[in-house]
Amino acid sequence: MSLATLAEVLQPARKGGYAVAGLVTLGWEDMRAYVAAAEAENCPVILQAGPSCRAHTPLPILGKMFRYLAENASVPVVAHLDHGYTFEECREALESGFTSLMYDGSRKPLQQNIDETAAIAEMAHAAGISCEGEIGFVGYAAGEKSAGTDPREAAIFARDSGVDAMAISVGNVHLQQDKEGGLDVARIRAIEAVTDIPLVIHGGSGVPMAQRSQLAQTSNICKFNIGTELRMAFGAALREAVNSDPDRFDRVQILKDTHDPLVDATRTVLGAFRAKTQR
Repeated sequence: MSLATLAEVLQPARKGGYAVAGLVTLGWEDMRAYVAAAEAENCPVILQAGPSCRAHTPLPILGKMFRYLAENASVPVVAHLDHGYTFEECREALESGFTSLMYDGSRKPLQQNIDETAAIAEMAHAAGISCEGEIGFVGYAAGEKSAGTDPREAAIFARDSGVDAMAISVGNVHLQQDKEGGLDVARIRAIEAVTDIPLVIHGGSGVPMAQRSQLAQTSNICKFNIGTELRMAFGAALREAVNSDPDRFDRVQILKDTHDPLVDATRTVLGAFRAKTQR
């Protein structure tokens, strides 16, 4: 059984100079490909159920899917709730077998965010699982604008919330389709100066690959969330599979053709997070 908590994969990453990918899932096809890629790269992986995934598939079903894959994997697999917005949603994920809860109170005032996140962390830890919180707000491409993380607030949040990992806003943006941006290294270093908690980058698809590798090896950023990049790879593979034979209608046969291209794309993502000694 390779089911793991977030803390169990991030603490070794912080000490070992590498990062773990939090891969945003939408269905069985990508979940299976992500685990296959992690096994091929011999590294841990975090399977994440975000809001759009949960709108499509109920949490109890997602929990069983994640746990089935984890229990049959040769590498550690974390079953992670991404962007949980209520205590009830986080509790449902816990009861559905998730091993990590991310509570997103980033739009709320600091003290309210701390208090609500601390309640989630307490619930998670009582059940033997992990909790991730967010300080600062990571915006969306062509949508809500980001609010950068204040290092002083980050220190207070890390100290008082009890989280195992802290997501920060340092130039990262959700749903970014290109890699023309980059992260604010000075702000990252300022946050590292006041807390040694594992740090998380949401919207990792928009971060240049070279910077991902550098920060994985030289900072306390231990988790990069990757969604858009791999959704684009899946979409391209699906489009090619559909168009390759206009008479083919069996979706199982069509979806089979997305597996290998998605595994290859995921292996590229995972390989960038390796420690220097693993290269």
